[in-house]
Amino acid sequence: MDKIHLYDKILSPMVTEKTTNLSEQNKIVFKVPRAANKTNLKKNIEKIFKVNVTKINIINKQNRTKVARGKKVNVQGYKKAIVTLKKGQSIDLTSGI
Repeated sequence: MDKIHLYDKILSPMVTEKTTNLSEQNKIVFKVPRAANKTNLKKNIEKIFKVNVTKINIINKQNRTKVARGKKVNVQGYKKAIVTLKKGQSIDLTSGI
């Protein structure tokens, strides 16, 4: 498979306080396209980062509206994947992909 095609299934890593705490449990969180599924994500992550994936949980955040400065604003939803790695393995997100 072409490297560019592998990276199409991963938009960006999510780095927040909550996802940083999850990294202690060998879990990494990625923002993925809406068309992504668990089997393709598992294959792509294993090929790109050379790690063993044991489990993937996918969360679909829906579109929503919020009020900002008195106006209604649409916030676009997204899909994120929580990837659990084999014990003892990790992905260094600070080095870049």
